[in-house]
Amino acid sequence: MNIEQVGEPNLSKNSLTVLKRRYLKKNDKGEVVETPKEMFFRVATNIAQADKKYDGKAEVESLVEEFYKMMSSTEFMPNSPTLMNAGKELQQLSACFVLPIEDSLSGIFETVKHTAMIHKSGGGTGFSFSRIRPRNDLVKSTKGVSSGPISFMQVFDSATDVIKQGGARRGANMAILRVDHPDIRDFIVAKDDNNKLNNFNISVALTDEFMNALFKDEEFDLINPRDGKKVGTDSAKEIFGMIVDQAHKNGEPGIVFIDRINRDNPTPHVGEIESTNPCGEQPLLPYESCNLGSINLSVMLKDDEIDWDRLKRVVRSSVHFLDNVIDMNKFPLPEIEENTTANRKIGLGIMGWADLLFKMEIPYDSEEAVDLVDKIMSFIKEESTIMSRELAKTRGPFPNFKGSVFDKKGDPPIRNSTVTTIAPTGTISIIAGASSGIEPLFALVFKRTVMDKTQMIETHSYFRSVAMKNGFYSDELMNKISEKGTARGIRSVPEKYQTIFATSHDVTPEWHTRMQAAFQRYTDNAVSKTVNFSHDATVEDVKKVYMLAYDLGCKGVTIYRDGSREEQVLSTMMKKETGMDTGILKPRERPKVIQGVTGRVDTGCGALYVTINTDMYGPFEMFANLGKGGGCAAAQIEALARQVSLAMRSGVDPWQIIKQMKGIRCPNPMAAPLGMADQSVLSCPDGMAKALERYLMGESPSIEAEKTTAPTLEYYSRNENDHRSHDTNDSVMVVGVCPECGNSLVYQDGCSICHSCYYSKCS
Repeated sequence: MNIEQVGEPNLSKNSLTVLKRRYLKKNDKGEVVETPKEMFFRVATNIAQADKKYDGKAEVESLVEEFYKMMSSTEFMPNSPTLMNAGKELQQLSACFVLPIEDSLSGIFETVKHTAMIHKSGGGTGFSFSRIRPRNDLVKSTKGVSSGPISFMQVFDSATDVIKQGGARRGANMAILRVDHPDIRDFIVAKDDNNKLNNFNISVALTDEFMNALFKDEEFDLINPRDGKKVGTDSAKEIFGMIVDQAHKNGEPGIVFIDRINRDNPTPHVGEIESTNPCGEQPLLPYESCNLGSINLSVMLKDDEIDWDRLKRVVRSSVHFLDNVIDMNKFPLPEIEENTTANRKIGLGIMGWADLLFKMEIPYDSEEAVDLVDKIMSFIKEESTIMSRELAKTRGPFPNFKGSVFDKKGDPPIRNSTVTTIAPTGTISIIAGASSGIEPLFALVFKRTVMDKTQMIETHSYFRSVAMKNGFYSDELMNKISEKGTARGIRSVPEKYQTIFATSHDVTPEWHTRMQAAFQRYTDNAVSKTVNFSHDATVEDVKKVYMLAYDLGCKGVTIYRDGSREEQVLSTMMKKETGMDTGILKPRERPKVIQGVTGRVDTGCGALYVTINTDMYGPFEMFANLGKGGGCAAAQIEALARQVSLAMRSGVDPWQIIKQMKGIRCPNPMAAPLGMADQSVLSCPDGMAKALERYLMGESPSIEAEKTTAPTLEYYSRNENDHRSHDTNDSVMVVGVCPECGNSLVYQDGCSICHSCYYSKCS
């Protein structure tokens, strides 16, 4: 089969933006040299080749066509590394990894090395730090004392920073500590300062013993992992109170019910599960990986009902696809290859859940929605299990099947030790044009500012069509919804549609938790879900949800209270010297390693070379110098660049800096070529501002007069007014600044996400 025999993908403008920025092949100059059609065909062709491993004469053309069809029609998307790397030299296809951390210096730093290799290949890593002896414990080999697990978390965090600055795909980490570790109190408050451990999500592993002690208001044992001996007790009520208080404060730590997770461990004879991947949906053994994929439920309708035949086809083809991924994968470590191929875990999940509910006119926060979960997810679980067993007939069961829970129950052989996972989906849901995972919609309407600073209203396509069909659409209404963040409570929207079109903050924490529990009932692994709270939610409200999650059978829970990080980000970063918030901004420290780009800007005074460096919060500093250095102009340019750097390091919105400098005119402007107004440079400050603006929009900062064609700007930008409109939107959980475009990061799907450039911290 050749590419001319398949149809064009059905993709939105936003999908194309994400693909161009992150997924399509690029040449050595950073230019895109692949179309979306070519990407999907590359992936489909590569993954289908695994069938030849089991039958050397297998004809895979029809399989290539089926795999291509699933992706190009947005019925199914694999995890990002598969889209990025399948059929390319790297060929690392998994997103989720867990690595062991042993209680020795050599073992710890061996894991640091392995982490770097995984992050470089595009994966995220989870760790349990529970094996490390507590702080101040004896180290016999040196007669000294241990620094404890928190200190080594900082080592991993710093290493991840260096890997990111080296130009690799950003790494994300999960740190888990058992509640019975003697350093548990330090761990609970490890992220009290929002400027620490920013490459980690953290979760406390709650045991059955702890939960029983909590119910009885008793103390529980603290165990030194060095020798397994009891070293004291602590109050379950106090520890749980600390966890709840800290989660209320800034969303971390989350919790995982580790004994419940291990009761669902399909291969307990192989090992104990200690940790999960960064977003918590994939519990894994040490040195194990998993590849994920998600079905887009929003396209699984026919005549307003679920198209069960289509869903069945896609489920079975998806299981086939994901099992093939294991065979085509080039693993970053031999230990990971050994364990992954021995257990063959896959994680098939869904996205577009909120969209499906909209189209079926079912409110997210309703018993009818929970009933639909039962019907759809039980179907997906059943059909995926049937397909895995069919594959086992021709390919054999997973090698560790003997002794597994399936073997002990007398179940038929199965190809994969797990088959279902509910992942957050992140950017792949944008590619599919679907709502993310099982989350409610982020917003029905929001404002976006395009490149000429024109402010545009973007409306969810189905909401727009319903509003127009039923006669309540208007620009005034869309503005009102964008400011309010929801259609609920707006009189001009019929009550029926106020109820149906729920957004994240319309849904109460209890309904968020019930939805997670409903999906967990049919999920082998775990469910990625954020329980959203309003800003004025109390500590007691958080406690109730944690207990409800335990009662309903969830394997863990992550919460976020609106604005709980936003209000602390600057003050925490800037108040270290005095220990109090004086209202005076102090610049953040310069990292030892920093990444940036340099561009040439032709001005009336000569060639101006502008360097823009970034740290994890976004643009950090600017250097600028004229090619013919020296003189008063050069000194003024250097001074201006220093002030720009100081402002950016102190947290000033880069778009505010651009606003102040752009348009300043000197006596010797550089005129633009005919028809290229955006290439004019009115002065050195104007050129510096335009270079920064272009950088924020994903373009080269260079503006060279000899160019004959203007570059095409592919990405959206946002001005300071748009930034404020998002910050004041009640449905938006702003947690920082996007390191790629400088706009707001919001907390969604257990991760920090930018809805302007589609950056995801966990990708």
